[in-house]
Amino acid sequence: MGLITVITSGKGGVGKSTVSVGLGCTLAKNKKRVLLIDGDAGLRSLDSMLGIDKELVFDIADIVNGNCEPIKAIYSCKEYTGLENLFMLPAPALEKHTINPGIMKQLIPILSRYYDHVLIDCPAGIGKGFVSAVAAANRALIVSTPDHVCIRDSGKVRQLLNEYGITQQRLIINRFNYHTFRKMKHYQDIDTIIDETGVRLIAVLPDDLHLQINPAKAVMDNPRASGPMALQRLAVRLEGESVPLFPLEKL
Repeated sequence: MGLITVITSGKGGVGKSTVSVGLGCTLAKNKKRVLLIDGDAGLRSLDSMLGIDKELVFDIADIVNGNCEPIKAIYSCKEYTGLENLFMLPAPALEKHTINPGIMKQLIPILSRYYDHVLIDCPAGIGKGFVSAVAAANRALIVSTPDHVCIRDSGKVRQLLNEYGITQQRLIINRFNYHTFRKMKHYQDIDTIIDETGVRLIAVLPDDLHLQINPAKAVMDNPRASGPMALQRLAVRLEGESVPLFPLEKL
C-alpha cells in the first residue's frame, strides 16, 4: 500500500498545487508510481497543470456515485510529462460534490494499493474541502510562504491536523528568496519560522518563476535548476533518506 500524503496550507496562493505537481513529477522521475488527487472541488486545477483538462470525462465523484470504474477516472499524464508512472484523479467540477470524509477514508486506501505514493492536493483554508482531503491521509505536508500571516495560519493547520489524527507533519517553506528573507523583520532565521509553526521542516523551495508557470515542464526540462533540485531533495527526504536541505543562500 502506498503512502498517502495530503499537501495543505492555511492560506491560498502559497503554491500548494505547484508543489503537488512538482513533487509528483519528481517522485515519478525517481521510478515511483504516483497518483495525484485533486481535492479542490469546484476550483480544480491539476488537470490543466498536467495537460489533461481536454480529456476529462469522469472525476472522483463519478467513482463514488457508481458512474464509472475507478480506472476510467484516473488519467495518465504520460503524453504531457513523458512519465509513464504518473497519474491524476480529478476533483468534481462543482463544490457541492465534495466527497464525504467517510467515503474518502474507504476509497483512497483502496486506490493506494496500486501506487507507491498518493498525493492529495488540498484546497486552501479549513472548510469542508479540507476535511475531505485530509480524511484518508497518513501524513501531511504544510506549505507556507515565509511571511507572518501565512506562518501563523500554518500553525493553525497543524492544530487541526492533530485533531484529525494526522501527527506526522512536515513544513515546506515555498517561494523563498534568501536576500529578501534577510531583510524581513519578523523572522531572524528559518528556525524562528519552525518554532512559530511547531512543525518540523522538510524542504525550502525557491521563488522559481519557471516552477510557478509550469512545474511539470520545469522538473522535466531543467532538472539542474534550483527549483527542481530542491524538489529532488524533498522527494528523497519524503522517502526517509537523510540528505541536507538545499543551501538557503542559493535560493
